[in-house]
Parts: sequence; C-alpha cells; structure tokens
Amino acid sequence: MILIGFDIGSSSVKTSIVDSQSGATIGSAFYPKQEAPIISHKGGWAEQEPEQWWLYLKEATNEALTIAASKRHCSIDTLKDDIKAIGISYQMHGLVCVDKNQEVIRPAIIWCDSRAVPYGDKAMLTLGKEFCLTHLLNSPGNFTASKLAWLREHEPENFERIDKIMLPGDYIAMRLTGETSTTISGLSEGMFWDFKNNRICNELMDYFGFNTSIIPNIHPTFSEQGRVTASAAEYLGLKAGIPVTYRAGDQPNNALSLNVLNPGEIASTAGTSGVVYGINEHINYDPLSRVNTFAHVNHSENQTRLGVLLCINGTGILNSWLRRNICPDNCSYEDMNHMAESVPIGSEGVCILPFGNGAERMLQNQETGCSIHGVNFNIHHRNHLVRATQEGIVFSFNYGIEIMKSLGMNVNKIHAGKANMFLSPLFRDALANITNATIELYDTDGAAGAAKGAGIGVGIYNNSKEAFSTLSKLQVIEPDTKLQEQYKAAYERWSAYLKQALNRY
Repeated sequence: MILIGFDIGSSSVKTSIVDSQSGATIGSAFYPKQEAPIISHKGGWAEQEPEQWWLYLKEATNEALTIAASKRHCSIDTLKDDIKAIGISYQMHGLVCVDKNQEVIRPAIIWCDSRAVPYGDKAMLTLGKEFCLTHLLNSPGNFTASKLAWLREHEPENFERIDKIMLPGDYIAMRLTGETSTTISGLSEGMFWDFKNNRICNELMDYFGFNTSIIPNIHPTFSEQGRVTASAAEYLGLKAGIPVTYRAGDQPNNALSLNVLNPGEIASTAGTSGVVYGINEHINYDPLSRVNTFAHVNHSENQTRLGVLLCINGTGILNSWLRRNICPDNCSYEDMNHMAESVPIGSEGVCILPFGNGAERMLQNQETGCSIHGVNFNIHHRNHLVRATQEGIVFSFNYGIEIMKSLGMNVNKIHAGKANMFLSPLFRDALANITNATIELYDTDGAAGAAKGAGIGVGIYNNSKEAFSTLSKLQVIEPDTKLQEQYKAAYERWSAYLKQALNRY
C-alpha cells in the first residue's frame, strides 16, 4: 500500500510517495527547481498565485510517480492503483479567498507578508489583551484574520466577492476534492479559534466585520476530508476516489514528521524561515506574543496538545539571497559551507542581523531589516559574510529559544530533518553549542510526514508510534564545551547590535 504526501511551501511544492509497510520514500520530487517567485508590490508585502501551487503540484507529482514506478519496476498505472490516501502539509498563516464558483479572487497573501500588523495590534487593544491571550492564546498580530481585515478595508470589492476563506493547504484540498474545508489546527493558526469556548471566536469575527459563513466546514486533522475528483485525478496523473485523510500547517506537520507529539518534545526547521516548535500540555501563552501557540495535530477537546512556535522569517532566505547576490556564479550551498568554515568562530567581528523578510514576531512585530555590522575593509572578505550569515541565523534561533525557556519550556534536545540549513555542519555545530542542546537529525521531510499522517487518517496505522516506528536517526550532534565560550562571546556581540537596531526602531 502506498501513501502520498504533498508539501505546499513558499519556495517549492514537494510530493513524496511512501511505502506504508517499510516507511521508505520510494519517490520524491519538488517543483520549481529554483525558488518560486514571491510577488512584492510594496515593502513588507508578499503574495503568490494559488494556481501556481497547483501547477507545481502537477509537475512534482508526475516526477515522483515516475521515480517510484521505476523503483518498483512497474507501470505508473499499476502504482496508482495502490495509492490508499493523501496527506497535505502547507505554508501557514496565508490567506486564499474564493468566490461561489471556487475561483480565486486575488493572489494569496502569504505568511511573510507584514501589511496586516496594524490591524492585529488594534484588535489586541480593542478586544483587550486579556481576552485575546486567554481565548486566542496570541495577539491577532499579523495572522490570517488580520490579513483579511486589511483586505476588507483596502479591497472592499474583492472582500464582497468572498464565499470562503482558506489557508494554502485548504485550497489544495479544495482543488483535489471539490470541497471547501479546514481544521481546528488551521483555524487556530489564523486566529479564528476560541480555545476557551472551543469554537470559532465570534467576538473576533464581529470585531473585524466577518460573517462566520466564510469559514469552511471543519474536519478533524486525521479524517477523511474528501476524495480526489475525476478532473483533479486526470490533471495530476492520479486515480479518482483517493481519500484525503490528513492536513496540517508545515510546522505542526514537521513536528509530526519527527514524531514530536508529547509535552517537552522539540522540533526545528531552517528553510526559508526558521522554526523551533515545542509541545505543551497546558493552555499557556507568551504575554508579549513573541512566540505563538496553536492547536497541534493531536489536540482535541479531551487532550490538550498545543504547539508553541517560535518563527524567524529571515533565515534560509538570507542564505539564498547571499548565494544569488554576493557569491560567485554557480556557487552551491555546499561551496558556501566550505567558504564559511575557512573563517574562525565569530567571523572576526562581522555580525549580520537576518531580519530582512518582513516583521518578526519574536521582535514584537518590528521590521528592523537585515543589517551587516563590523566590516573592516582591510581584513574582511566574502567568506566572512558567508560565515556571519550562518552565525546570524543561529544566533536568531538562540534569541528566540531564550524566550521559550523564560516561559518554562525545556530545550535540551532538538529534532530536525537533515535538510536546508541543517545540511551545514557549521550551522548544526553552532546551534548545538550556543543553545547547549543535543541535535538529532532524522531522514524525513514534510511531504513524507504528511504521507504518514494520511496513513493514520485512513487507518493503515493505528497510531503515530506505529506510523513512525521506521523513522531513521541519521546523526547526533552534541555541544562541545571547548567551543562554547567562543560562541557565547560572538552571540553577545551580535545581541548588542540587535539591541541597537531595536532601539533605533
């Protein structure tokens, strides 16, 4: 039996085909091969065309099916007959609006778009801090509800056409099944869910002037959420009738992929953005909303499982910007890692603040921009910038982890997939040393995790323990006490520059 996972990212869309018995990924592909474009008409804006995600999904799925059929020494048609379920992972906090014909009204406002910050801030003041934190567990901030409020004010004609609003994963589920739906986990990430009353937050909807009819039907995270239509099957090269049985935002899904489901467990990613995601069994929140709390994939009315999320917008995107604009032509990320390793810890005084991808929640939605400090034209060169980039990203992780620790969370072990920034030995060693945490790297990714989530949803696996029993640990990185003082000194210098930047802002 075969399971398919889709991962709808802002950089690319990935399809993984998983053998349910062995847990092995037998076919995997992503599209486009270069980072997908982000539309930015103004500073702080970030949009993408949902139709492009659908196109990318077609290309990735066709390639993954071809690879899997080759490995199985069978035809693609034979392979398709063995597909039992589909799971979806997606970039969080986006806003997709469709009309009564399920046509997209405007480009999606995606996760790193910061135009809605004033709307969330005003809602926090008007509804009251106590109400927002005890009911939503967060400030409305720059999340989906606030983005919709911006749309209501600035594009009233588009707002009036809205039949349903969706997150990016909800949109893909709609294209697959022809049905509009969402989940409690998804509603919580958009700031639509009232944890205190276990329902849609009517007070927030009333404040923003939203009719509850725009919210799609709510499905459990692990459940049948529709079946692939004949038209979608023909477009993607699949078989009609395959059930969609799992859906989650990329960070809850990443935690599932790493079998992080219980209190005290931590998962991390470092792709376009960087995330540390920990599980809490008590309803709790950060009074300043620098880290955010959402319903985890296994949260229910009878079992509190909340994901505490630290998100840093400007991480891997800084590394990719540096590769495109500063490094030599055809320079690979592996080449960059070697360049960075030629420079000592601390980059000989060069510090980079990586916050150039919109407002940062852990900086209380301030948009300081990326900045480079301490450059000496006589001793520093390109390799110093490359190392300072990786160190700056690591230090931003540690800055956020210190916030999580102040809330009583333990961060002694970090689970991560061996992907993106975690492919860099320097990045891994620096993160272990500055956080004093052991890092465990696993052979998994979001699309493969979504496939296994689908297996749970369709009943192939009885529970998550069974689904992830074959999860392969690739590497363990321990802190090195001989290097920690050097990293500490570099972090203190970096922190001083960040403090100056925040004071200027």
